[in-house]
Amino acid sequence: MTIAHISSPVGDLELEERDGALVRLSWVSGDRAASSPLLKEAARQIEAYFAGDLLAFDLPLAPAGNAFRQDVYKAMCAIPYGETATYGEIAAALSTSAQPVGQACGGNPVPIVIPCHRVVSATGLGGYSGAGGVETKIALLKLEGGFRFLL
Repeated sequence: MTIAHISSPVGDLELEERDGALVRLSWVSGDRAASSPLLKEAARQIEAYFAGDLLAFDLPLAPAGNAFRQDVYKAMCAIPYGETATYGEIAAALSTSAQPVGQACGGNPVPIVIPCHRVVSATGLGGYSGAGGVETKIALLKLEGGFRFLL
């Protein structure tokens, strides 16, 4: 396990690599510099994302989760930059209900990179499990221009 800390507009982030893949991103303060090629590249891509220069991450990912959660993570990754999908739309595509999709979004171990912030409720924003909660979700959606009510 290798860990790095980076600063971002939505707070200090901790990145964790295991077996050559990014497995976790969380909000944690610290000063541990990226010490592996993967974490250096992840830091570079996250900085480019916040600068508006990166629309899609290209990193090896290995988020923890059962087969259903893996399917939800893939569905989230398929939502293009600047767009959103509802919990219900993802649920319909996976032949399930919106609640387990919401739970998988809330348990996403690699937020921002796996863009759970792009998943919204049919009637509003829904929640966000990262530090800052919905305010962080709003900041990420505004950065991407991805939710018409926020523009």
